[in-house]
Parts: sequence; structure tokens; C-alpha cells
Amino acid sequence: MLKEYKSIIQVAGPLVFLEEMSGVGFGEMGEIILQSGEKLNGQVLDVSEEVCVVQVFGPTTGIDVKNTRVRFFGETIKLGLSGDMLGRSFDGFGRPKDGLAEIVPEKRTDINSGAINPFFRKSPDFYLQTGVSAIDGMNTLVKGQKLPIFSGAGLPHNDLAVQIASQVTAEVVVFAAIGITYEEASFFMKSFERSGALGKSVLFLNLADDPSIERLITPRMALTTAEYFAFEKEKDVLVLLTDMTNYCEALREVASAREEVPGRRGYPGYMYTDLASIYERAGVIKGKKGSVTQFSILTMPGDDITHPIPDLTGYITEGQIVLGRDLHRKGIYPPIDVLPSLSRLMNKGIGKGKTREDHRNVADQMYSAYAEGRDLKALSAVVGEEALSARDKKFLKFAEMFEEQFVQQKRDEGRSIEQSLNIAWELLSEIPAEELKRVKTEYIDKYLKQKAVAEAKK
Repeated sequence: MLKEYKSIIQVAGPLVFLEEMSGVGFGEMGEIILQSGEKLNGQVLDVSEEVCVVQVFGPTTGIDVKNTRVRFFGETIKLGLSGDMLGRSFDGFGRPKDGLAEIVPEKRTDINSGAINPFFRKSPDFYLQTGVSAIDGMNTLVKGQKLPIFSGAGLPHNDLAVQIASQVTAEVVVFAAIGITYEEASFFMKSFERSGALGKSVLFLNLADDPSIERLITPRMALTTAEYFAFEKEKDVLVLLTDMTNYCEALREVASAREEVPGRRGYPGYMYTDLASIYERAGVIKGKKGSVTQFSILTMPGDDITHPIPDLTGYITEGQIVLGRDLHRKGIYPPIDVLPSLSRLMNKGIGKGKTREDHRNVADQMYSAYAEGRDLKALSAVVGEEALSARDKKFLKFAEMFEEQFVQQKRDEGRSIEQSLNIAWELLSEIPAEELKRVKTEYIDKYLKQKAVAEAKK
């Protein structure tokens, strides 16, 4: 039996406050029925003996405190799930956005499932190939990992997201766009269709003019879908969430409407816990074949990596991929700055039988040589390049070649891990062998000799 009330005492932003409530639970869904007959969806955000707070998924400007009724359904937000979701696009609330018929669900699941129980969590142990050398070679993504991309306004993170979606070796891609413009939504749809990635993807698109509250729902819709394909259909699933900054802004807006005491820079004090409830849903479960891997993209306000959003994200996740504005100005795509980037689970997913035996050594040597080359570039700007030694000039040249040949690649160019490591060896061959101190001698003999033999044959 539906519970209906007519006891609204206040409307504040997207929130409706009711009194004299009983039998209504946290997270319960309902609808707000206006005097005109129009209905708005809502969800219980907070409930106490005195007041019940309902967040409304829509504008609250037409709500008449005296004549508006609120009806509750006795259940939380559930998403209908089916294998037929592949190739489809939905809005942030899970409703079809492609003009096709509603999905006939195989099951309906609460979108607010918790993080994977650590006892049942399996340690990730195999890499997921993205086709991007700066990620696969230097900051390898591992199945079940949560690895955010720290970007900035104007940087090509949307292009990178589409490229990864079209090239990744995951069997299913679940893409959630949060608070995007119509232009961005059109870009994503056309890009997925053009690349052929749409057939293995499920898209959730929350637009900037949709209710801000819907932004809090969208990533949970995507993750519920990903868990279904991973743990019931036994697929390796990659979840792409963009932009988590818009999500956090919506979280701050709701907290402000509730008149909560603000934390750092006005964000709610529980933002860490809230973000963790999203990020910690990535992983692998013991005894099950599928996996949920996360790439969450966020734009750092003012390129400030110490801002609360990237700062808290870095504490929860297992590394970060950082896009550099200096590289972008040089015309390097993707502008991934490998020095501040990190994949904490990389060692678990690479090596013999997974990527290649020399992978770890090559990555370490590339980091070392590129870091030295960057330092020498800064020095040459002061003293002039002619003041550098012959050895220093080799490392300076290496840094330039690293950016132009290893980091840079075309937007439709997908490289295998073999291709990425082979390019790395071509670059390392420009450095004297005695300077390759982070690579085992056996690998130097094997791979540099292979290159020398190939060149001799030419």
C-alpha cells in the first residue's frame, strides 16, 4: 500500500521538508504530486522523528506547500538490468535516451550496493590493455583497479576517454558522463558510433541542464550495470566516469541546501566517504571470472592537484594518470605527464606471461632517463644547451624523443604492449649502454642486439 502525505513545511533548492512522518525509510523512492497533476520523482535523503528530507529530481519552483502531496513507494532506487543494454544509451536516471523501447529487465537491482567485501576481494593480477603507450608501458592498468585521470579545463580528456573505450581489451565498457553539455553528449555518441565501440558499450548521459541531484545517481547507475555484466555475465568491464568534479559540485549543492556545516572549500565533510562508496565498487571477486575496472576522470579546478576533489580521490584510488598542460601546449596528444603519474598495482599485472619479461626494467629506465632529460632541459634554459656535455645532450634529446614518439600517438592509433615496449627500446638505444643501469644486462643484449641485427639487414 502506497503511503501518501500532505505535510510539506519547507522547500529549499532541490529539497522538500516534511513533518509528521512515519514508516518512511532512508533512500526510499517517492513522487511529488503538484496541484496541476504533474509528478516529480524524489528520494528520501534524511529521516528523523521530527522531519523527513526528500531530494527532488527536477525543479521545485512550482511546489505549493499547502496543496502538494508526497507519495512513497516503499522501495529504494532500482535499475532494470539486461544483456540488451549493450549498444544503448540512457539518461542519468536510467531511462532510454536513444529513442528505442524500454529495456525488458532480467532483474531489478538497488543501485546503492556497498563496496566489495575485502574478505571476498581477489588481488588483481593481470593487465588491461588500453592501446595508449604512456599508460600501458609506464602506468599499466590492472583488471579490478581504480585509476583516476587528473585533467584540467581545456585538456583533451574527452578524446582520451573515447580512445580508451574504443581500444581497451575489456569485453564491456560502461560509460557515464556527468553534467556534460549537449555538444559533449553529441561528441560522445558520434565518437562511440564511429569507432565501433558502441556495440560493446552502455552509455549513461547526464546533461548540464538535468537536475543536479541526478548527477549523484548517474555513477551508481553505471556501476550497478558494470557489476551485473562482470559478476553475473562474467565479463571484464571497464567503467569510465567523467567528470567527477561535476559530481562533487552537485554533492556540495545538496549539502548547502541542507544547511550542513561545510568542510574544506565548502565541500561536505563526508565527501571522502561518499567518493569511496563509488570508487571501492571496482575490483575482482574470488571465485568469479569477471572484473570491474574504473577510470574516473576529473578536472582539477585551477589545475590544483591539492584541491579537495583530486586530493581525496588520490587517497582512495590506486594511483593517478596526470594530463600535463605544458605537453598539451606543445601539441602532444595524449598529453600524459608520466612523472607525476602512478599505477600502484602495475607490478601485479606485468611481467613474463602477462606483458613481457623486460617490462618493469624498461619502464624504470624510461622514467629515470626522462626525468634526467627534463631536469637538463630546465638547466639548458639557464646556461644554454652548448654548455651541456655530450652525455647530457643525449639525455636532453631522449626527453624530446620520448614525448614525440612514445607519449604522442594518433587519436585512432591503438598500440599493443609489444609495440609500446619496442618503441621504448628504440629510444633507449640512443643512450650509451653503460648508462642503462636499471635494465638487466641480459635484456640489453637481447633487445638492443635484435634492433642492431634488424638495422643491419636493411
